[in-house]
Amino acid sequence: MMAEKETIYTIDILIQKILDGEKQYDLSKIISAYEFAENAHRGQTRSSGAPYITHPLAVAFILLELGMDTDTICSAILHDVVEDTGATLEELKKRFGQDVAMLVDGVTKLGKIPLFTKEEQQAENVRKILLAMSQDIRVIIIKLCDRLHNMRTLSHRPPEKQLATALETMNIYAPIAHRLGIRAVKEELEDLAFRYLDPFAYDEIESLLEKRKEEREAFIESIKERIAVRLEGAGFSQNPQIDGRVKSIYGIYKKMYINKRDFDEIYDKYAVRIIVSTVIECYNALGIIHDMFRPIPNRFKDYISTPKPNMYQSLHTTVIGREGIPFEVQIRTWDMHFTAEYGIAAHWKYKEGVRGKDKLDSRLAWIRQIIEAQQETDDVEEIVRTIKSDLAPEDVFAFTPKGDMISLPMGSTVIDFAYAIHTQVGHKMVGAKVDGKLQSLDYKIHTGEIVEIITSKDPNHGPNRAWLEIAKTNEAKAKIRAWFKKECREENIVKGKQDLEREFRRNQIRIPEEDLEHFLADDMKRHHCETLDDYYAAIGYGGIVLSKIMQRLKDSYVKQYVEAPLSPTSTPQKRTTSADGIVVEGIDNCLIKFAQCCNPLPGDEIIGFITRGHGVSVHKKDCVNYLNAIKNGSEPERWINVYWASNQNKTYKATLDIVSYDRNGLLADVATVLSEMRIFIHESKSRELKNGNANIVLTISIGGIEQLNNIIARLKKINGVISVDRTGK
Repeated sequence: MMAEKETIYTIDILIQKILDGEKQYDLSKIISAYEFAENAHRGQTRSSGAPYITHPLAVAFILLELGMDTDTICSAILHDVVEDTGATLEELKKRFGQDVAMLVDGVTKLGKIPLFTKEEQQAENVRKILLAMSQDIRVIIIKLCDRLHNMRTLSHRPPEKQLATALETMNIYAPIAHRLGIRAVKEELEDLAFRYLDPFAYDEIESLLEKRKEEREAFIESIKERIAVRLEGAGFSQNPQIDGRVKSIYGIYKKMYINKRDFDEIYDKYAVRIIVSTVIECYNALGIIHDMFRPIPNRFKDYISTPKPNMYQSLHTTVIGREGIPFEVQIRTWDMHFTAEYGIAAHWKYKEGVRGKDKLDSRLAWIRQIIEAQQETDDVEEIVRTIKSDLAPEDVFAFTPKGDMISLPMGSTVIDFAYAIHTQVGHKMVGAKVDGKLQSLDYKIHTGEIVEIITSKDPNHGPNRAWLEIAKTNEAKAKIRAWFKKECREENIVKGKQDLEREFRRNQIRIPEEDLEHFLADDMKRHHCETLDDYYAAIGYGGIVLSKIMQRLKDSYVKQYVEAPLSPTSTPQKRTTSADGIVVEGIDNCLIKFAQCCNPLPGDEIIGFITRGHGVSVHKKDCVNYLNAIKNGSEPERWINVYWASNQNKTYKATLDIVSYDRNGLLADVATVLSEMRIFIHESKSRELKNGNANIVLTISIGGIEQLNNIIARLKKINGVISVDRTGK
């Protein structure tokens, strides 16, 4: 589905697509929606210069490819009118009905809610979408198609927007598409995001695929022909359909990077799909394939008897033919095939009075679990982390002793397994047996294992706080936090107060006891705490994470206590600070510039040099130019004391020089670390050194030397990184 060149969609293209299909649509309603949207968006253009209306038409076209209904198509055409024009939801409700208005509202961002950070804005937008899709799944299907078209046209956006959008797509939208089972959308979102997150690795894999394109196509055609001949006359009710495909670029990258394999060692980069009429024919076809080719041990998966959580069903087996090339064979029925391609979109019923919720309720339970988990933490950003971890593309399937299957994200422990069975099973857990052997509570479960949870009969038994560090799923963590919140309030208050006081001492924050509640008032409101004890308790049970709030509290302390006069009668000392946050001793309203030779940052010891006609140039005290000038006794009268202002809200540019062993995914890992730390990247250059190592030079925005040291420490932990140095550029 990935487009090399942007297609400009028109209403005529959309109408023709509808007329060419077999599904019935209310064409007059769709045209009316177009006319309304075209009028509302008139004069607006996209970053590419194309009329804005082409975007909602493109989203509608993608939804038509998924076989969605009339109201969904209308909602796609209208999905930006409330957010970007003067149109209102009330107008949409009157003209197009309650369903269309509800879908548009679900997709519309929360633009007018005052929040503290972009991350919280993003989290609240995701939360609103999840709440809406728990009522009607079409909301997220529209949003996924909206994001898909935005990713297809991302090249017209600035580089920093490309990186941020690609990261959000990889972390939030691709996992949701995976959980909904919409394979085509999920794979294209991943490939498009990967292209911006690590263009070098993307180009390398694309090049490897392109070099062997003819060889690959010939191999797949040969296998398809041999299978077709063998299956013909084998008693199938109708001739099976046989297709061939190559794994997605990001799928190949994950196999190469995560499993540390070479391109030639990836067994399932080639795949043949066999589609038959019945489940029995699936297993018959499997027997024939294993008779024709040699199966690779431990590479067979039966997703028919044990479907994935996103409803995917198929038989997977990896075999080797006489050419010695391994390839995967997927065998499924037509119903399974539609589910595999379109996921939940293939099962949702849109006819009046039929919503299909009886079958879909359990399949959409994860939406409610995510929302409930976030509500327990008092942290809106938890919802984004939940999606990144709990909706990971890889799942494990384990069983209770009674044979009930439990599906969990890869890396989940027996604690996660216990809480997935039932909240009380988790609370009463004292141990676990895996395949009959006692295991520690941090044991990570593997597919196919039988897990028996050992529980205590003590009515007062409960979880341990350390479990919060061991549990992988946010569902388990939320239930553990909820237990401590309910059962241990007094203990939480004491622990929370101790933890906060310790962090205050570490950050040199000294607040008089009588001022403390006033000082914390904004943060208490932010976390829905009515009293100081509520605030302490939230810290105690883990609902408020101190590492996330301390920088904000430290900034507030500086503004309220360090910069403010000590008493109403005291006269503050007059200090003039430049727009660059520098105090110059004895000079007011002075032009400041930072020396390019050493590029000082807040936290560095600095000195000023009075230039001729260009104000004061600020150098680091260990700058080579300053040290040479002092050593040579050159114009000492022009050197002057300067200081950093204490209320630093500015950002400064710093350049880092990274040397690492060269590998796929290096740039993506660096970008991910910086994005998680909310660091803006101005410029990035990379090259291969003569010794085979990689060199990445980054120019970033930071607040000071302390933050820079934290960034350098995080970057040094990346796999393969040899050194990270600050340069004077």
